Amino acid sequence: MVSHPAYRTFSTTVARVTALSPNFTRITLAGDDLVHFATDGLDQRIKLILPLADGSITDVGQFDEQDFSSAWYKRWRQLPDEKRNPIRTYTVRAARPEAREIDVDFVLHGTEGPASAWASAAQPGSVVQVVGPDARAAERGGLEWKPGDAGTVLIAGDETAAPAICSIVQSLPAHLRGEVFVEVPTTADALEVDAPEEVRVTWIGRDGAPHGERLTAAVHAWGARRSAITTDDGLELEETEDILWEVPEAASGTEYAWLAGEAGTITSLRRHLVRDLGIDRRSVAFMGYWRTGRAEAS
Repeated sequence: MVSHPAYRTFSTTVARVTALSPNFTRITLAGDDLVHFATDGLDQRIKLILPLADGSITDVGQFDEQDFSSAWYKRWRQLPDEKRNPIRTYTVRAARPEAREIDVDFVLHGTEGPASAWASAAQPGSVVQVVGPDARAAERGGLEWKPGDAGTVLIAGDETAAPAICSIVQSLPAHLRGEVFVEVPTTADALEVDAPEEVRVTWIGRDGAPHGERLTAAVHAWGARRSAITTDDGLELEETEDILWEVPEAASGTEYAWLAGEAGTITSLRRHLVRDLGIDRRSVAFMGYWRTGRAEAS
């Protein structure tokens, strides 16, 4: 029996570019091998290997499935700067393997960052490589949404988490209750998303306010409305700021919180939920996707 790695590299080209709002653009990628792309949905992470300025992507063995685990990545890290393609992390917004297509939503924030620059200039035929889940693999990863049996959820994030949040929300079972807060650059960046009847989605336009300020206020207001939990279970929390990503295997109890976006904002919100509101830390997943003033570590 042939064994397939959890992740593999897919060769793709841009099929369509669709403006969703002033700052969100959806890029549909196509490629024959996407017939094997997994459709797990939710907050499925992928890596994009972006072309260099001349449009090329250096071959470091990323298509050799037998050598996929780490060797190609080590070779990539050893490349000189002029040959090392930028690699950035994104979320799959939708996968249609039968059509050999996937959708990836981008936040456009100028041309200083390699991903935003590429997406701003992308047009049909533009090349990019996708490191993503193989549907033929026995086990796959890259999913952090693990609510267990929780019946009430809190989902909060900024625009970098919006694609994952939209994908999660549209997959929620009908019986679930909860609140969803998404801070985006402007009020006009609110996107349409289907949610269960008892899940309220609130788009929060920053509209010039400091990043994270209005998201923080919304979550604190949610906490003020919520009944306090009196148990002391799980209230201890590290003082260190070094932990930017922690995902419990499953929610511990009836509540579950999923937080993602700028690391400073997200870690602060996590502390508020655990220390101030008494939510069990084993029921709070938080992911610092990026940190103000720092480029993503590939």
